[in-house]
Amino acid sequence: MWDYTDKVLDHFYNPRNYGDMENPDAVGEVGSLACGDALKLMLKIDENKKIIDAKFKTFGCGSAIASSSALTELIKGMNIDEALQVTNKQIADYLGGLPEAKMHCSVMGREALETAIATYKGESKKHYEELEGRIVCKCFGVTEGKLKKVIKENHLSTVEQVTNYTKAGGACTACIPDIEDIIKEVMGEIAVKKEISPVKRKRLTNIQRILLIRETIDREIKPSLQIDGGDIELIDVDGKDVYVSLRGACTNCPSAGFTLKSFVEAKLKEFVGEELNVINESPVE
Repeated sequence: MWDYTDKVLDHFYNPRNYGDMENPDAVGEVGSLACGDALKLMLKIDENKKIIDAKFKTFGCGSAIASSSALTELIKGMNIDEALQVTNKQIADYLGGLPEAKMHCSVMGREALETAIATYKGESKKHYEELEGRIVCKCFGVTEGKLKKVIKENHLSTVEQVTNYTKAGGACTACIPDIEDIIKEVMGEIAVKKEISPVKRKRLTNIQRILLIRETIDREIKPSLQIDGGDIELIDVDGKDVYVSLRGACTNCPSAGFTLKSFVEAKLKEFVGEELNVINESPVE
């Protein structure tokens, strides 16, 4: 029995925006019945490129239905460029988290959204080319292009994680050596890019900045603090002020102030690229 959050169960038993849509402006269809999961996402988009309605039909497990329902709730009211900033992790977070083995359901939602918007923009050919390549996992029809994209976007480093996010390697396991090679290739490309390619950052929207701050905290900061029994949570972002709460061993640590400025703030400035000011919401003793 999977350990589902109350919100996942709510969106499973009471899915929002389920059903067909007459004359949708954009449609994204991903997955297949043969592989056990399929999703059709339909969007109504107004003259300002704002998503005014979203509906879905899903064949799959409770996580697939809940993820699809959550996705439609997240993107309604966004313009299409804002919607493209929604990540599969954001879909899972909206539901209070998904079991690791069910993260592929949130990935499917993200793929359907990308496919729908690419079709609306007339870029469907380019979108599909990015996901093409040889089929690595024949059991679930997962291509090399898709594996590289999901590994890079979710910072995956093990075969188990890749299976959780894509299903690849979860049946006959014959493709596991190939998956290991792809992980090494992607991680190598990321390492080289960090070393020799200075990042030229464009101006971020508020949504992009908040998402990048959250991603940086989860990927670059939390793991280091958790090694010594500490932790950190993002509370709010107000302009250039980032409000966090130090948790665990960090709460009463004499070096908490130093950690906040010399590590947390420094990392955010490095990866977000702005002069951010980090403020601790929990009192440091």
